[in-house]
Order: sequence, then C-alpha cells, then structure tokens
Amino acid sequence: MKIKCLAIDDEPLALKQISAYIGKTPFLECEALCENGFEAMQYLENNEIDLMFVDINMPDLNGMDFVKSLSHKPQIIFTTAYSEYAIQGFEVDAIDYILKPISYSIFLKSANKARTWFELSHKPEESVHTTKDSIFVKSEYKLVRILLSEIRYIESSNEYIQIHLINDEPITSLIRLKTIEEQLPKEKFMRVHRSFIVNLDRVKVIERNRIVFDRNVYIPVGEQYRENFQAFIDRTFII
Repeated sequence: MKIKCLAIDDEPLALKQISAYIGKTPFLECEALCENGFEAMQYLENNEIDLMFVDINMPDLNGMDFVKSLSHKPQIIFTTAYSEYAIQGFEVDAIDYILKPISYSIFLKSANKARTWFELSHKPEESVHTTKDSIFVKSEYKLVRILLSEIRYIESSNEYIQIHLINDEPITSLIRLKTIEEQLPKEKFMRVHRSFIVNLDRVKVIERNRIVFDRNVYIPVGEQYRENFQAFIDRTFII
C-alpha cells in the first residue's frame, strides 16, 4: 500500500527536498506540494491524503495553526528549524517532528513511523495480559514480555502505542492507550497527557509542567491531568 502524501513549506528549496525524499521512498507517493496552508486547505477539500509533511514556521498561517484548523486530519509529520515547537506537536498527535536541515536517513526514520501506524491501524486491536511485575503485548507477530520496572513511559499515536524502555528500543503494539492504562497498577503508572502514561518511579525532574527524562525527552502534563499529578508531586517531592 502506498501512503499518499502532501508537503507544505513556504521555502521552495525545502519543498523540493521533501518532494525528492518522498519520491525515493518506495512506500510513499507525493500527491501535492503546497507553499502555504491556504493552498493545502483548498487541495484537501477535494482530495484525500494519508500523510502531510508540514513546515511550522510559515507566514500568515503557521503550520501548527493550520493543522489545528482541520476537522479531519491526515497523519502529520512536522518539519521546522525550531526545536521549541516539539511539545506543541504532541498536542495535535503528530507522528513525528523533524528538525531542519533534514537528511534522508532522518526523513526515512519518520516515514517508517508513519508506515508502522498505517499497517497497525488496519489490524484489530491486540489484547494486554498482566502479571504482578510484567505485561505481555503483541508486537510484530511476537508475544513480548515487558518488566514494568523497565518501562519509562508509554506514548500513544491514535490506534497504537510505543512502550519506551530504559535500555532498549521502543516496542510498538496495536493497543489503545486507555486499554493498557486499565491494566497497569495505578500506584506505579499515571496518565499525564492524552498521549502519555509515565512510570512514576522513573520521574526524577519536573520543569514547567513537563516531565524531563533526558535532554531529548520532555513529556507534557496536560491540563486535565495536572491535579492528579500535582498530588503525586506533593506526596513524593515535598516534605
């Protein structure tokens, strides 16, 4: 299955580069190139797109506001030269967020994330089995046992999740975040955002309503979850 793509960027050279990268990726198909969000809106009125590569820093209507304005969103990969937009990307359930200048290897890594989502979204949801100290999930046709103590956080992307571990690659499974949330011990795991569950034992640094796991991983605490998370902070961090 080819993933139908649209790219939006006000810089012609950047748009040309994304177009070339899509063209050399076998499972992607470039359907349209747009120089701004208004052009993209017009195209989307009459055409179906699976995946959009959206530059954030554009005049008149920036990429983030453009995505938020859509009633029916394709999957999104943001492209930008500014790292401070990463947290906002989580708020609109973007598949990924890549910084310019973009190498093909980085582009391909993000494209593969999109392909994983599309493949999993066409399969029925898998079940979760738990024991006292572990969970069992289906991933890539294998049943995988994961120690609860090894989980840092769990990230949702629509119909599937990625379980991020301490010393290993993330494990992807076709499970909704709510499904796995119901199976995890509530004294150890907390949902802090519509897209994230964290292992409370792994929370060490909190900064401006964000949980900092390392310099590259900042988990936002959503407004509707802040009261519960603040209660955890009061119990744990304040004497």
